[in-house]
Amino acid sequence: MQPSSSSTASDPLPGQSPSQFNQTVEWDPHTLKEWRNQLEEEALALGFTKLTISSPDLQHASERLKEWIAKGYHGEMKWFERSLDHRANPHHLVPGTLRVMSLTLPYPKENGMPAEAVLSQPEYAFISRYALGRDYHKVLRQRLSKLSRRLAEIAGVPSGRVFCDSAPVMEVEIAQQSGLGWRGKHTLLLNREAGSWFFLGELFTSIPFPVDPPTSEHCGRCTACIDVCPTGAIVAPYQVDARRCISYLTIEHPGSIPEGLRSKMGNRIYGCDDCQLCCPWNRPQPSASGVPDFAVRENLDASSLVSLFAWTEKEFQDRLEGSPIRRIGYERWLRNIAIALGNGPKSKSVLSALYDKRNHPSAIVREHVEWAIQQLEPQ
Repeated sequence: MQPSSSSTASDPLPGQSPSQFNQTVEWDPHTLKEWRNQLEEEALALGFTKLTISSPDLQHASERLKEWIAKGYHGEMKWFERSLDHRANPHHLVPGTLRVMSLTLPYPKENGMPAEAVLSQPEYAFISRYALGRDYHKVLRQRLSKLSRRLAEIAGVPSGRVFCDSAPVMEVEIAQQSGLGWRGKHTLLLNREAGSWFFLGELFTSIPFPVDPPTSEHCGRCTACIDVCPTGAIVAPYQVDARRCISYLTIEHPGSIPEGLRSKMGNRIYGCDDCQLCCPWNRPQPSASGVPDFAVRENLDASSLVSLFAWTEKEFQDRLEGSPIRRIGYERWLRNIAIALGNGPKSKSVLSALYDKRNHPSAIVREHVEWAIQQLEPQ
């Protein structure tokens, strides 16, 4: 990097002692601006739609997170308890971090059969739109890594680390502070251009780029997401009780799903998009993602519950290779589908499918199969 007398960063980087930072490092603001312009061009070429930069202050967000955990809203996601310090302090996660770049990569709502059409046909399996194609973690990490390498080439110094929903990072809070959007009442990030149909990724760096200002909140008096939630998981504006959230129940929850919530899950077997589908900021529909990796795989946009329930464990593993769904495992897959079958119409094929799994080795599967049978053929 070429030093300049135009701008000086004389304080130690977080994680460094003063003795490690005896020599003043000088940064030319014009150079930093040019680097950012180059990074934004590279980001657009990689499919990202927006890049913003923050020097996040996460202390207040950390206190809110502690309150959320104290209420037990995190359910079985114990990693929230173990990672509070790293979430509140990005420089503890990556020593030397001064700035965080936040980026958005859109995914299509209209991906195959429209979501509303699937939800209205209870014999079909509804899968959250983000999970119909390749695992977004892999897609974003590859692109973020390319951007990070580009930053290293431009600046001539190590660029930092990249993250995508895979580490203790308060990505929505960080993105909000950088002006990438605002937190909706459903707790997802919203922006004017894409609503909430996008993934977030981060690049942590020690280069002190100028930061972007936050934007204002634009939800107003709207409570559409709160009103539509099938299980009442949005217990207050900006507060979600994960223990009631269908996304949590179908993906993160490891055991038996509370009986009182099963009938409310409908035909949703992996995730739930209701709070996004009703959001005014998601209308009109933003342009579809140009990322081929997000195209529908294995007809997951419009598959019958019976056909998916018939998959063997090997078929589950093989067909969902590279899919985010695979990580829930075969047991939860069958558990979720059994509930959906119990919530759907009674037919010979449905009952036959359930009776075939009645003696499944998994006690969890057997329990939910029995529940489904009782829904369709009450004694």
